[in-house]
Amino acid sequence: MRIKLKWKAPLSLVFLSLVMFSNVARAEDIPIVTGQQWVASSEAEKKAYLIGIANLLDIERAYAGATANKGDITQRFGKGMQGRTLDSVRQGLDDYYAANPTMIQHPVIETLWFQMVLPGLKQNQ
Repeated sequence: MRIKLKWKAPLSLVFLSLVMFSNVARAEDIPIVTGQQWVASSEAEKKAYLIGIANLLDIERAYAGATANKGDITQRFGKGMQGRTLDSVRQGLDDYYAANPTMIQHPVIETLWFQMVLPGLKQNQ
C-alpha cells in the first residue's frame, strides 16, 4: 500500500508526537504547543496535531476497555466533540486565536478543552 505524498508530512508529525510521548520524561521536558505555534503552523501540521490527539484518546479508550466510565477524560472528550470534524476543530481554533490574540501563549490542548469540549458537553447532554 502506498501513502499519498500529501499525507507523509502529517503522518510523520503524528509519529514524532507518539515517539515523544512514549518516552518517560519529566513534565518540564515535554514541549507544550501553544497558540503561537498553532498560528504559525500550516494546515497540514495543524491537522497532524489534531490527529495525534485523537489517536492518543483512541489508545486510552482501548486501554481502559470495559473499565471506562462517563467521567473518564476520553469519554468526556468524545462526547464534547461529538458532531465536529477535523476541519471544524481546526477552523474553530484558528478563529479563537484570531479573535483572542492575548490568549496566544495558552496551550492549544487547554483552548480545545475549554472552548470546544466543555461547551460541547453542555450542548450534547
